[in-house]
Amino acid sequence: MTKKNDPLLQIHNLCFGFEKNKPILDNVSFSVEKGAFVLLTGPNGSGKSLLLKCIKGLLKPTSGTIVINGEDLTKSSRKRLQAIGLIFQDADSQIVGQTVERDILFGLENLQLPLEEQQKRLEDVSTLLDLKTKFKQRPRTLSGGEKRRLSIAGVLVMEPQVLVLDEPFANLDYPSVLQVIRTLLKLHETGHTIILVSHEAEKILAYTDQTILLEQGKVVADGKAKDLLPMMTAHGVYVPSGVKIEELTWLKP
Repeated sequence: MTKKNDPLLQIHNLCFGFEKNKPILDNVSFSVEKGAFVLLTGPNGSGKSLLLKCIKGLLKPTSGTIVINGEDLTKSSRKRLQAIGLIFQDADSQIVGQTVERDILFGLENLQLPLEEQQKRLEDVSTLLDLKTKFKQRPRTLSGGEKRRLSIAGVLVMEPQVLVLDEPFANLDYPSVLQVIRTLLKLHETGHTIILVSHEAEKILAYTDQTILLEQGKVVADGKAKDLLPMMTAHGVYVPSGVKIEELTWLKP
């Protein structure tokens, strides 16, 4: 178990490449506190999605360590698959149920959890994400923002220690982006540890506790958003010029 004040997630000198001696991720190191809202950003092609897959356990790092809750899980992809809840960029790819309710329950049924525990988790997650009124609706009829909430629900109901979202604003219209931002803020307020991966930093930067800037497979900066703001454009991440961090919000006060 973690000691008091130890990070929940610790990545040390993580490397990955498809070819020998050609690393795509090059000695990536960072840590994430429990309950933190973290933005991992960088230009397209910087290795963000590959990093997520390595942390999750979908790809095997070439070297380095991955520690979750004080336990070195580098060689245990099975435990990492359980501990890290990953929501992919394409929400439709994670939606498998014929109705909203069946989709949320899908993973729980595969775990063969007691019916009472399944219903409790369904109730808690659907209430948190405001999906109870959609239970009997077919997922294909949902808006983009609602589909994103459903894909989050299907992962959150499995109770991962860290919730990771890969480009959650991709291909969404303005109202749907607002829905997703409100959902993320609600999850943060209720104590969930969140890593959000996006090159669209201006949509969420103002709300984060920590921002990690990745470029060409390396961490080039790690800190508070307000401190990283002046250097983002130079490292391939768009933010409007001449604005303060508190002005980077898509939500009305």
